[in-house]
Amino acid sequence: MARQARQKSSSGIYHILLRGINRQIIFEDDEDKEKFLECVSFYKAGCHYEVYGYCLMDNHIHLVIKENGTDIGAIMKRIGVRYVAWYNRKYYRCGHLFQDRFQSEPVETDSYLLTVLRYIHQNPVRAGLIQSLSEGWSSSYSAYFEANSLVDSSYILKMFSSDDEDARRQFNRFMQVADDAVPNLVYKEPVLLRDEEARVLIQQLTNIRTPLELQTMKKPDRDEVLRKIKQIEGLSTRQIARLTGISQSVIARA
Repeated sequence: MARQARQKSSSGIYHILLRGINRQIIFEDDEDKEKFLECVSFYKAGCHYEVYGYCLMDNHIHLVIKENGTDIGAIMKRIGVRYVAWYNRKYYRCGHLFQDRFQSEPVETDSYLLTVLRYIHQNPVRAGLIQSLSEGWSSSYSAYFEANSLVDSSYILKMFSSDDEDARRQFNRFMQVADDAVPNLVYKEPVLLRDEEARVLIQQLTNIRTPLELQTMKKPDRDEVLRKIKQIEGLSTRQIARLTGISQSVIARA
């Protein structure tokens, strides 16, 4: 079946969603997130795009980008290829990291642009990862209050006021509002498995008595079992490591 053509944005602005393949973790630690943002920054000057927002969750990414000459598909391909090459080297793995091609939706109005930004900035709060927007750095929220070469905050802030201090005050107030309005493009979180549920599924899938048994297996047999386990939806690399006693780097290489 032919792929559906990507809907073009007359404003050039897109809300982008990237997912880990099989919902797997794409950011194991803060270094991974730093590297992804570095990849976004690396092509910014050459491809002439603007970044209005981002949110980096463990297994998916939200970006708000405005293309200026270079097609959004080419932009995301370059960013993705650069990050995946680095990630694969770090974790001794090969192959795809992201699920299919990225998803996108055009952002045609200022009001919808602000809706998208508020939604992605509040993502970590809704997920229970942080208590307030000012905690952590996994979203672009803080870039609107301090110098940041990646995020083009002036375009958004001018929607609130021509005075910088007042604009930031109004922007902050707007970002804090709990609103039922959500973008059309949202990530549906997988149901995360409890350890006991994961143990049962691993036993059923692999015919082993306990996940700890993998430590005594020969490497080819162990890696074959690990590959099967990694296909279980709702099971992270961290959780597999905890249940099996095998390091995340070994699991990633399997």
